[in-house]
Amino acid sequence: MASSSKANLAEQDEGEEAEEIEHFNDFTLASSWERFISEIEATCRQWLADGPKRLLEKGAVHLDSSDNIYKVKSELKNAAKIYSMEYYFEISGKIADWNCTLHDLQLCFGVKEFLVISPQSASGVVLDAPEATKLLSAVSIALANCSSLWPAFVPVHDPSRKAFIGIQNMGTIFTRRFEADRIGSQVPIKFMHLEGLYELFVSKFAYCMSDHSMHLFRVHLLMKLTYQTLSNDEDNYDDIQEADTENAESETSPGCGNPNRKHWDDDCPWNEWYSAEDPVMRFDLVVTWSEKVVESSLEMAEMENASPHEAEKWILAPNLYPNLDSSKGDRIGFASQLHLLVNALEMSFEAPFIEDFVSVENPGSDNLESTMVIPPPTVLDRVLKDLFLEAIAVLWIEFVQEIRWHWEESQPLPKIPANGSIDLATCLINQKLQMLAICIGKKRELNEEFEDCIGTKDDASANMEEVNKVGDESSSFHARSQAFDEKRDSLLTPEGFNGSKTVESKFSANAQDVHSSDKSTLDSIRRGSAGPVGSMKLLKLCQSLHAPFTQSAPLMTEDMHEERLRAIETFGFSFNFSAQLERETLSSDMSAFKAANPGAVFEDFIRWYSPRDWENDESEAKGPSTDLTEGMNVDWPPQGRLSRRMSESGNFWRKIWDEAPILPASEQKPLLDPNREGEKILHYLETMQPHQLLEQMVCSAFRASADTLNQTNYGSLKEMDTKMDQLYLTMASTLRPLQVNLLSNTSDTIEDLQRLCVVFEHVEKLLILAASLHRRFRQVPRISEAIFSNYYNFYLPTMGIGLADVDTQKEFDMKLQLSQNERQVVSNMFTPPTANQSWRKVLSMGNHLNGHEPILREIIFSMHDNASDNHYASSSHRDYQQDTETYRMYTCGTSNDLRVALSIISYD
Repeated sequence: MASSSKANLAEQDEGEEAEEIEHFNDFTLASSWERFISEIEATCRQWLADGPKRLLEKGAVHLDSSDNIYKVKSELKNAAKIYSMEYYFEISGKIADWNCTLHDLQLCFGVKEFLVISPQSASGVVLDAPEATKLLSAVSIALANCSSLWPAFVPVHDPSRKAFIGIQNMGTIFTRRFEADRIGSQVPIKFMHLEGLYELFVSKFAYCMSDHSMHLFRVHLLMKLTYQTLSNDEDNYDDIQEADTENAESETSPGCGNPNRKHWDDDCPWNEWYSAEDPVMRFDLVVTWSEKVVESSLEMAEMENASPHEAEKWILAPNLYPNLDSSKGDRIGFASQLHLLVNALEMSFEAPFIEDFVSVENPGSDNLESTMVIPPPTVLDRVLKDLFLEAIAVLWIEFVQEIRWHWEESQPLPKIPANGSIDLATCLINQKLQMLAICIGKKRELNEEFEDCIGTKDDASANMEEVNKVGDESSSFHARSQAFDEKRDSLLTPEGFNGSKTVESKFSANAQDVHSSDKSTLDSIRRGSAGPVGSMKLLKLCQSLHAPFTQSAPLMTEDMHEERLRAIETFGFSFNFSAQLERETLSSDMSAFKAANPGAVFEDFIRWYSPRDWENDESEAKGPSTDLTEGMNVDWPPQGRLSRRMSESGNFWRKIWDEAPILPASEQKPLLDPNREGEKILHYLETMQPHQLLEQMVCSAFRASADTLNQTNYGSLKEMDTKMDQLYLTMASTLRPLQVNLLSNTSDTIEDLQRLCVVFEHVEKLLILAASLHRRFRQVPRISEAIFSNYYNFYLPTMGIGLADVDTQKEFDMKLQLSQNERQVVSNMFTPPTANQSWRKVLSMGNHLNGHEPILREIIFSMHDNASDNHYASSSHRDYQQDTETYRMYTCGTSNDLRVALSIISYD
């Protein structure tokens, strides 16, 4: 027993040693090719073991051309050559539709995950056919050892042909082989049509049939056509050609004119200042048909004549300019000009006077001679930046000179209304110009009155002798003159003022006797009355209290208001100090009140001018009033007293009252001296410091630019509304230091203004895009809203940086499926081609859309067989009942380009 057990143990040890020897890999005896296969196998085993999630953690690279495809890479060496092997995989298990963004090999061969092995060379392809076959064989062996079903591809031939060969182990008795190639020019005419492509596919499996059109094959078909609207450049080319033709015709007909081409933004609010390029370059329309089963080439001929409106899906893809021309040096939007203004503001602190920025050699525009040599846009942009402040200085000096000419010649200022009011919401310079326009108007009136007076005196001197001859008539002439003066005052009273007219009060005999001694003939003349004020009576005379015509309050600009506020802050607010500031206005109103109410006292003026400073007795407030015209007793005099502040000793209002003369407003000195105020304004404009001018220019330019853009009609785009609101808030906070004169050359406000320029540029770019989309899809706003919303989300990460730093390599890619009611609007965008376009393009493909042929046609042909029923089946193998895609051909191209990718399942 012991001997037998020992024998068994010995046999077991020998078996283990033999097993170890059997699995031992002696690489010292293996060839380089075997080591190469083993290295491929080890790499594939590692990728299989890791899986997609683990590969992502290890740094798999995402492909920009696809939404859900990643790749990992490994370098392999065989003899003196180095190869790169890449594994492409997806994260989601859902099979991507060909309307989605697929990898080129996925689209060509219908695969999901795959390997690509290529040499690390300049071309990146295997030019030697035997080497390509051997390389593909090595990958196939390695994948079979790993029990992997990944398809593997090798790029071959010239890179421009995009040619591949490939192989895939199906895990059964079958193997799928792949081949793709491209014809870059001179495509055979038969392959331009669906019928010829169908026969090409059938020829791959119907070897013995000479006439394919006479036999029926159940071929599955998927077709996708891509149409493209004309780009702006193509439109411009056609317009130039048409313009040349019209010019040639107009040479023989001098009376004929050539109308200018209408630009897309001619009716946009910013067009008065600049013309923007259309941010939408073109639109791609992808039309797909549902899967069809075709049994003959005749059906393919019929399908070529089918209208795109019969397709199952319409997908719209906008093509936008990568940066909407924002990176070009010749852009002329508001934002670029605002940026120049901010730079000029920063430089304006270098000199105290505007003239310091005008060079001695070029003191004005008289020396700025034009030249026929136009520099490139980049050079022009740089020169403009350097000369911008000088240009502002020259323009401002000539502007002030022009303003002074208008003032001295009493000519109205162009586009400045002289309506007697000043808009304090505008900049200070505009307020000064508004006041100057008013002063010019007043000055013109004074000049006209003076000329009238001179003319009247001349006429009076000529007639003096005749007047002296009739001495008896002199007294009557004086009476007529006095009557004229009374009528002149009465003309100041508008009809229907407060619903009443000036009438003489009727008093009882007793009342007249009481007050007759207090009235003089001079004071009884009422002048400058605008009518009685309700039932109010004078305190000392039982007469109605009349409201006088008064002069308008003197106009003040923002700096004048601020000066008054600073004075109040300095001396403290007091009632008398406030009266001192308003002395001229108070004196004018008191004089007019005295003229309209002869015999009035200070208390009467307070009752009318400042009712809250008159305290009525309760008996007066509640007592009845009687009608004097009926001879009844009158509740007179009014009972009450002045307020405490008005009754204080030394009240400044009473002092002004005592000194105010009895003069109606028509005879008073004007509160606004047009000559004095006009010269003050001109002095302000001529001595303004550069930074003060630029501060107001920057504030006005930002606000005017934003208001102009805000007038744009872009439909109901909520994102755009939000951005415009945010822009106004940002402008208000950033421009506040400029409006209150708190800016200095060391202030951080310059940096804030530069950031504001960036924000403005982003908003301007988005708004122009919104306007362009809205104009195209006004009838179907869902399209414009969807496109803008997607672009807004795509563009949002770049909103915090300058447009010069935006990554232009990342392109906006969006596909929007259209509904049935939206198709006609999109179809109308494909306008029938003009004569020039028809001459330039020879239509050689079918499925036209309004006369436009597809720029790209993609078709997938496939044949499906049951493996157990065909000649590949074998009784020695297990039954394989699955419906298999035995043949597949993908074609992609136009009349001048054709790419074909074929995959065939063969029996091993």
